Amino acid sequence: MSPGNLKAVLFDLDGTLVDTADEFLVVVQQLRAEHDLPPMDPARVRRSVSNGARALVQLGLGLDPEDEQFESKRLRLLELYAEVLGSSAKPYPGINRLLAELARHGISWGVATNKPRAYAEPLLERIDLPSCPSLVCPDDVKDRKPHPESLYLNCRDLDCAPHQAIYIGDHLRDIQAGKRAGMLTIAAAYGYIEPDDNPHDWGADLLTDDSNTLADLIFNA
Repeated sequence: MSPGNLKAVLFDLDGTLVDTADEFLVVVQQLRAEHDLPPMDPARVRRSVSNGARALVQLGLGLDPEDEQFESKRLRLLELYAEVLGSSAKPYPGINRLLAELARHGISWGVATNKPRAYAEPLLERIDLPSCPSLVCPDDVKDRKPHPESLYLNCRDLDCAPHQAIYIGDHLRDIQAGKRAGMLTIAAAYGYIEPDDNPHDWGADLLTDDSNTLADLIFNA
């Protein structure tokens, strides 16, 4: 897509725009310590961050979602996360350069995430990023990704048609949402990928395992 036809670049949040894994690592290890469990392999925690709080409780405590204690443990994990939110998270390498390049071309940007607004909004405010022109969270939609509703709301905010936008994400649901919305999609293979997953199988239009290459990829797509 030429810069002249591109009106917006949309990002997933955790694992695509921002690296939040170190914060979740602290939280999972603390949750395990509260249950007298030893620390978990950091790499294993990192790979699951994009799957959210429920997945991290399952991973960290080995609890089934049907367990009667599961919801209280999920809420405890979120309490711990609120205490460290934005403390060590940072934009991926090359993201600020990409946003500056988008601004230079008059191209807007936004975020479509399954992270609740109570966490997504303060996170974006506390890290080294320009103000986000369009943030869409699960609180704002009836159907979460992989449904494309959140991406349609981004397009409404940014006054562009879906075919004039690119969506970048580090999970199959992101690529599915982008495809269903009619957008060009980029798989962020540098993000949080589960051991049994393969971004090459997601059907994205483009793929990169290095966030530094996003600008070149977008402007040469």
